[in-house]
Amino acid sequence: MAITPLSAWATPRFDPMFGDHAVIQRDHPVVVTGQAGPDEMIAITFGSETRTVRTDRKGRFEAAFAPISATGPVRLEARAASGSVAAQDVAVGDVFLCSGQSNMELEVRNAQDATTQIRTSADQQLRLMLVPRAMADEPLRDFPQAPSWRPAAPDSVAVFSATCFYMARELRKTAKVPVGAIASSWGGSRISPWMGARAQAAVGQGAQSALVSLHGRDPFAAERAASAQWEAWWRKESGDAPGKEPWQPDSGIAWTPVPRIGAWEEWGVPALAAFNGMVWYRREIDLTPAQARATGQVSLGLLDDVGRVWINGKPVGMSARSWQPSRFDVPPGVLQPGRNVMIVNVQDGYASGGLSGPAGVMTLSLGQAGDVPLGDGWRYAVATRSPPGAPRVPWSDTTGTGTLYNGMIAPLGAIGLKGVAWYQGESDVDLPGYADRMQAMMADWRRQFGSPDLPFVAVQLAGYGDPATTPVDSGWAVMRQVQYQAMARDDHGGLATAIDLGDPFDIHPGEKQEVGRRLARAMRAVAYGEPISRTGPQAARATATADGGAVIDFTGLTGGLHTRSAAQAIGFELCGAAAGSCRFVSGRIEGGRVILNGDGQPAVRVRHAWAGSPVVNLYDEAPLPVGSFELPILQMR
Repeated sequence: MAITPLSAWATPRFDPMFGDHAVIQRDHPVVVTGQAGPDEMIAITFGSETRTVRTDRKGRFEAAFAPISATGPVRLEARAASGSVAAQDVAVGDVFLCSGQSNMELEVRNAQDATTQIRTSADQQLRLMLVPRAMADEPLRDFPQAPSWRPAAPDSVAVFSATCFYMARELRKTAKVPVGAIASSWGGSRISPWMGARAQAAVGQGAQSALVSLHGRDPFAAERAASAQWEAWWRKESGDAPGKEPWQPDSGIAWTPVPRIGAWEEWGVPALAAFNGMVWYRREIDLTPAQARATGQVSLGLLDDVGRVWINGKPVGMSARSWQPSRFDVPPGVLQPGRNVMIVNVQDGYASGGLSGPAGVMTLSLGQAGDVPLGDGWRYAVATRSPPGAPRVPWSDTTGTGTLYNGMIAPLGAIGLKGVAWYQGESDVDLPGYADRMQAMMADWRRQFGSPDLPFVAVQLAGYGDPATTPVDSGWAVMRQVQYQAMARDDHGGLATAIDLGDPFDIHPGEKQEVGRRLARAMRAVAYGEPISRTGPQAARATATADGGAVIDFTGLTGGLHTRSAAQAIGFELCGAAAGSCRFVSGRIEGGRVILNGDGQPAVRVRHAWAGSPVVNLYDEAPLPVGSFELPILQMR
């Protein structure tokens, strides 16, 4: 066999962050990274300085340089015995990282006014890097699919994050330097997948992080451990005794034939027409001795939202990728000659759900022993209870433990950043501890990027859901308040309110230009030190009045408060101590305060815009809206 000469494949190359059209952060130490031949001397030139370093055994190199303050074009080259490379059109300026879930991921071409914005988007001094989706069990040094820098132009802008592009474009107007924007997002993701191992440990999730690492080394052992957690959770929630659970081959459950593979809402069964919860599926499989000895893989297509599989009462696996076909390796010793029983639990919490297939891809593959079709013969039973909080495998994508950090943030290395824009939270509504997770994630990212005061600006949740005609409890409103608290208590945190930019019927509102402008405004405060509010108008305290009402004082105001389309501020509620005691009241503005008159009923709390999709008409002169808040009413002394 011919051996490929080292020089044919080991020519130096820079990591993607330092490739053609890169923007490198000014006034920040620079560590240029890349690859060449193993144990090779390589000379790196950045600007007017050259460093000579030796690659490690894997061919990786790092060369550290002092910060550069002057913005504009800069030289970046690498020379070694195996060859040389020069990155073209590299600039020094300001670099921003944008991350989050689908509202950050949403592309310019799918946002409002896309045609005009794309057509007029060209700017050679605005460069964009789109990180492909990737998940990993350990922090990666290299991207599985390398991204690249591209100058802003119709073809690059169309597929880039709308929120990130509009923020970066706005900052170009005020910073007047080259700007680089890196978009690294995954729709539907919780915050937990974006938190590295140190952040996980800080919020008590170190064991789950260790389980993800175990999955990278020994998938079967990790699956057994995760299955044990799920099974213990089920027994606790259901009261089932060991050996009597629904996943046992002979559990005694009454099973009904599945009408067809597909969403259970489409079966014509009235009880399942709008059902969100758990359904159990069962199928028997007959195997020959040769088939039972073979290495097996189960393909079940889409399990919507998430599914867990057992064969003969032994765990096989849980779907780990959202809305993607599921495949599971069958552990040794699970299959047996003759009768085998497969049990699948599917849990759905949104829209349609079930063993969705399609039927043609559903098989038990047994290598040379052949394939067993699994597209028919299923029976089902609706779970008598569908308890919330079912554990997910921590190596999943959107609900995992550090998996997206490992695949999409860690490979960025220690690049310098001017700030981070974060647009996420929809998937964490009603999950406790978000502020602590946000704080831990910010600390961990700051550590990675070598900047303890790295600015973070978060987008507060936009309006979404049925408008409230009476006061309601709202997880969406709670999340908005938690987001504000998380950013306000961080000295380098900012907030962009989007409550008035939402769509009651679409969780992905198309108005991203104003979101980008508000992000840029907050970024100007925390990253550039401009004397403007970093959070927009926020309620600071509520004090009781003599007539049983309240006076609300605000912070973060630009000028005074103003109402829109009415003489009074709407969306305010006075509440007693008991649940269900809130009632709408109107507010009167006096400068930077709002006065709520008493209504003869007890009032110990005040709320504003406390709904998923409230109507708000209270703004400051920026103009920025007053968002959701709840405050205790301080009694006068």
